Amino acid sequence: MIEKQVDIATTSGRMDTFICHPERRGPWPGIVFYMDAPGIREELRDMARRLATVGYYVLLPNLYYRAGRGTALDQSALTEGSPERERMWGLLRNLSNELVAEDTQALLGFIDRQGELRKGALGCVGYCMSGPFVFTVAGRFPDRFAAIASIYGAALLTDRPDSPHLLAPRIKGEIYFACAEIDKYAPLPLIGKLKSELERAGTKFEIEIYPGTEHGFAFPQRHCYHKAAAETHWERLFDLFGHRLR
Repeated sequence: MIEKQVDIATTSGRMDTFICHPERRGPWPGIVFYMDAPGIREELRDMARRLATVGYYVLLPNLYYRAGRGTALDQSALTEGSPERERMWGLLRNLSNELVAEDTQALLGFIDRQGELRKGALGCVGYCMSGPFVFTVAGRFPDRFAAIASIYGAALLTDRPDSPHLLAPRIKGEIYFACAEIDKYAPLPLIGKLKSELERAGTKFEIEIYPGTEHGFAFPQRHCYHKAAAETHWERLFDLFGHRLR
């Protein structure tokens, strides 16, 4: 496995990004891995590596770079009421779908200059807060992203003018939504409304509800980790990226 840390120039600064890809048989299709709210940590790097080992060039950008290069949170960010959790919410509130679309434009420029990365369709996956980000970039860059996955994404459908579902008619790729059965950030009635909007837009999509799971079920270090569901989510990702990017 080849791993490196690079700084990618954006309109707001320099975005520190973890990159990994196999040593042999490249160039590889590209996948952008958008982080969840607790931010960059070894747990996410391990998940990026798991994708890379099956034949992808994976980029994991630090979306909190505007607060300073290498901005990260410790484990207490998962504890309700902790100072680190309040800091996490502050960092999250300073992000928006528009800002992440701008960051993605910079990532695409970087991707286009990499010899180890195969030219052509890209994939992306986003967890938790990044569900709406991947939904947004799928609509903002429809000719670039052919395979999109939102894993227990929050704010997928809102009443705000930047709600990502409004871009659904523009999406040309295939988008997969993995949803927890119990999720205060994406309750099942909202997922039902999302399904109706996607059908109305004619988007190629799949929504899958994971029985007996809670928000965060795919993260091995989370209290709600559900091994069987987590492995199923990996199977779905490998299938989506395999048939859309190969």
